[in-house]
Amino acid sequence: MKTIIKNGHIITATDNYNADILIENEVVSVIGAKLDMEADKVIDAAGKLIIPGGIDPHTHMQLPFGGTQASDDFRTGTIAAAHGGTTTIIDFAVQYKGQSLIEGIDNWHAKAEGKTAIDYGFHLITTELEDNQIEELHTAMDEGVTSFKMFMAYPGVFLVDDATIFRAMSAASSARPYSAEVSRLDPSHNR
Repeated sequence: MKTIIKNGHIITATDNYNADILIENEVVSVIGAKLDMEADKVIDAAGKLIIPGGIDPHTHMQLPFGGTQASDDFRTGTIAAAHGGTTTIIDFAVQYKGQSLIEGIDNWHAKAEGKTAIDYGFHLITTELEDNQIEELHTAMDEGVTSFKMFMAYPGVFLVDDATIFRAMSAASSARPYSAEVSRLDPSHNR
């Protein structure tokens, strides 16, 4: 699908100017003055700002903690984010003790499935990482989960010991380079 946004005032990290934008299959493919191309949809943005969507890198959707739960789920939280101009969130998924890392990620995907109004990714709160789970950490990284949070607080819930933190940092530093071909995550899945 092709969409042209015409006559908008474009704001980037370095510039601002009037131009048109061609979007093909959800990707900005051309920015130029007075684009004259075939499109499925044309949006007149005269007098309006066109800015990149924001990324909120620290969210807690449906996170249970301390006998309560975060007030937003993936539906209400991502709708609110979209209204504020945020187009992507990075939520904290949790690997609870006794779960695999991938189980923790999959559980958070299940919470988000069919509810999100914007794109999302995950950080993974990691509560245990034994030597036999190192390959799984690398798999999670291949799937786009490239940050892992380990707590030095909250005993009995999230606290990990120094050896686990060291093991995780060593494993992360030895990870193979990211490969999009290996990923189970398809960007269209995140909607």
